[in-house]
Amino acid sequence: MSGQPLIQTLTFWLSEHPSIVGFRWSHAHSWGSTWSFLFTAIAVYLTLSLLLHFTLLLVNRSGRPVPLGPIPAFHSLAMALISFTIFAGITLSSAAEIRETRWFWRRSKTPFQWLLCFPLGTRPSGRVFFWSYMYYLSRFPHMLRTFFTILRRRKLVPFQLFNHSILTVISFLWLEFSQSIQVLAILLTTLVYSVVYGYRFWTAVGLPSACFPVVVNCQIALLGCNVACHVGVLMLHFMRGGCNGIGVWVFNSVLNGVILLAFLNFYVKIHLGFDKKGRTRGGEVKSVAGGGSCSPGLGGKERNGKEL
Repeated sequence: MSGQPLIQTLTFWLSEHPSIVGFRWSHAHSWGSTWSFLFTAIAVYLTLSLLLHFTLLLVNRSGRPVPLGPIPAFHSLAMALISFTIFAGITLSSAAEIRETRWFWRRSKTPFQWLLCFPLGTRPSGRVFFWSYMYYLSRFPHMLRTFFTILRRRKLVPFQLFNHSILTVISFLWLEFSQSIQVLAILLTTLVYSVVYGYRFWTAVGLPSACFPVVVNCQIALLGCNVACHVGVLMLHFMRGGCNGIGVWVFNSVLNGVILLAFLNFYVKIHLGFDKKGRTRGGEVKSVAGGGSCSPGLGGKERNGKEL
């Protein structure tokens, strides 16, 4: 019985609070909701990353990593908690929205189809769009990992810059155009982030790592699910009378396809250990990619999955 009030309290704060129920995406009232803010923020992120990289090349010629202490571990813990909160919030909010609006569309689609395909005319307001907004805002603290990589490894990874920038643009488009697919995409992504950042925190505090590349496997699983979801939206659009935001969905699909190709190229070069001549580099990189080593703490290194 003691657990019932706790569940009710969590349900209220995650899906029934007036700020959540009455949320509306607005350029005038939602922080960071303008196109100018989006492009300025991404430009600042790219500029600061390049400046930090070249500053270290000039100042720290020894090549030694900059000690960050517990900061990366705290960041991983914070991102794991934020991701799980968004996952729980959008799960409860989706259930509430389906329960309250199913009478309107129950003859044309199932709840799972609603998660993929919003009805035409859907506006960016209400519970699920509140958590979509929280997901959009969470993209900015995700970017901090790029600076950790530059400081610790003295290396600027173009895939990181591209990945973080494009995913931020995509999350903005979800809200701006009430795009279908976003609910299921956020559910999958935040669940994977909860696992990945929880694992990074686990290894960062010195606990034993897994005998396989956890982060890389999560990336592959997430990309595979995204491809399946995009195919599902396309099928529902033509079979069920149309999905909201299908125009920007095409642009979103192109961006996701570019991310997939960039990741596969990155994976082949780094995690499979191939150099320009097509030969394996061997050693540590090969063992990490194949999961053939169970060295304590190895999974927490950057090589076990560069970035999500």
